[in-house]
Amino acid sequence: MIELSGSQMICEALKEEKVKVVFGYPGGAALNIYDEIFKQKYFRHILVRHEQAALHSADAYARISGEVGVAVVTSGPGFTNTVTGLATAYSDSIPLVLISAQVANSLIGTDAFQEIDAIGISRPCVKHNYLVKNIEELPKILKEAFYIATTGRKGPVHIDIPKDVTADFGVWEYPKEITMKTYKPTYKGNIKQIKKLIELLKNSTKPLFYLGGGCIASNASEEVRSLITVTQIPAVETLMALGTLKNDDKLNLKMAGMHGSYCANIALSECDLLIAVGARFDDRITGKTSEFAKHAKIVHIDIDPSSISKIIEAHFPIVGDIKSVIADILKELNKEHFDFKKHQEWLKTLENYQQLYPLTYEDSDEFLKPQWVIQECAKLAPDARIITDVGQHQMWVAQFYPFNYPRQLATSGGQGTMGYSLPAALGAKLAAKNEEIVINFAGDGSFLMNIQELMTASSHNIKVINIILNNSFLGMVRQWQSMFYKERFSNTDLSDQPDFISIAKGFKCEAYDVFTKQEFKDAFDKALKSPKTSILNVAIDRFEDVLPMVPAGGAIYNMILPNYKNKDRK
Repeated sequence: MIELSGSQMICEALKEEKVKVVFGYPGGAALNIYDEIFKQKYFRHILVRHEQAALHSADAYARISGEVGVAVVTSGPGFTNTVTGLATAYSDSIPLVLISAQVANSLIGTDAFQEIDAIGISRPCVKHNYLVKNIEELPKILKEAFYIATTGRKGPVHIDIPKDVTADFGVWEYPKEITMKTYKPTYKGNIKQIKKLIELLKNSTKPLFYLGGGCIASNASEEVRSLITVTQIPAVETLMALGTLKNDDKLNLKMAGMHGSYCANIALSECDLLIAVGARFDDRITGKTSEFAKHAKIVHIDIDPSSISKIIEAHFPIVGDIKSVIADILKELNKEHFDFKKHQEWLKTLENYQQLYPLTYEDSDEFLKPQWVIQECAKLAPDARIITDVGQHQMWVAQFYPFNYPRQLATSGGQGTMGYSLPAALGAKLAAKNEEIVINFAGDGSFLMNIQELMTASSHNIKVINIILNNSFLGMVRQWQSMFYKERFSNTDLSDQPDFISIAKGFKCEAYDVFTKQEFKDAFDKALKSPKTSILNVAIDRFEDVLPMVPAGGAIYNMILPNYKNKDRK
């Protein structure tokens, strides 16, 4: 029997779970933990400059690597600063383990310095949480946390550990396996339901796959691609599913939803069979729910039974892991000849829709267009890992960057968290292979929200290329004000700009102002060659809109198309 302190147990558990990188920020209650982190050599610790950044970095590390992201913070405000990061990961089903220090057990409930009810605060935005009362239960809790985070519908788990527990000694015996009576995720789909799906596929004349983030979370891209090839059924992707299919696949109708392609949204409205795969029918996809896919029989495949029929009623639910269920569907299809001639007319109709309203934009000699910048990045750095913040730039990237493989994109979908992308880019770079390029697209508003993480990049020699698509506005809010609030630009004008170049250089990064296409090409080339993190501050058309657009509360087929203009504005 080996006896270890609580802090030693934490480090040993991280070693057992093969954690390679931990993101965090120390403080008084976490001193014992950080003392052991100093002594160990198993994992790398990244000192961020704000606890929120620790969560976003760990989040993107998990998205890109497929492994668990881990963060360590202190008590009180150290913990409360992580809540936005927890909510971001929870909404997008990202596996994280957050270890927060707490005041000693004897001080809990006394309003001690930096005491806060961390468990009460984190409960709504984590998959599970623990307050460790004594050293004896710590090994099992650590094992359970990693198990819960990575199984079923993945998500963040929070462990709050009082300072005395991190100092106490106890028997170290790390469980090899975990069995939980109240938590048993279903992985295999019901074969009877799968056979019913096969019959539906045979009889449908307008079938459509609706692919969500679960396709990537379950590492099922290969199976999904095979299924679509075998059936020749078209598919739409959500923001979280981009990269599941190759961008140039003729059956890929591109992203659906509020800023989705015309063809994708019309396909959702006209299909007679909709197979949702790892998708949750988010309001940004469905629009007005009473008008969503109202002509279709709906099959919903998801590992989370609570998601099924939560928003849109599923006529045929299949609970199970996407990878496993799709593999079983392919096995059933292989038993018999699948004739896809029935939906050939459907494919021709969709091809006409694609030609009628493709995703496009009007280039300009006067202004740099954000769409051009994004497409140019794809030419200059094909297959880069892409991170976005939240706003217009996020949607332009989703529309115009050619995603070709899973885990190529990390972005905040469910919460739409501004300030996500810079720390996320650092986590993504640490998860990626050394030679891989990481590009962060941000707006001039969102980039300021965690700009201090440029120092983290410099201190730890983490190279990312940051492209600020700068329209001197809170662009998406401005767009809504233009369209629905008679151009009353209330508190969205950011034309009083900071000096991004001086700020970046103050953080020991490279930086360039960009106003023309040639300047962009030159600056991007320098950024590629530099060993440092770079910032390209790109001045774009201030009044460029993200189109198509489904107005809030509208039916998914009622889109504002690219004939909308902001006229007579400079």
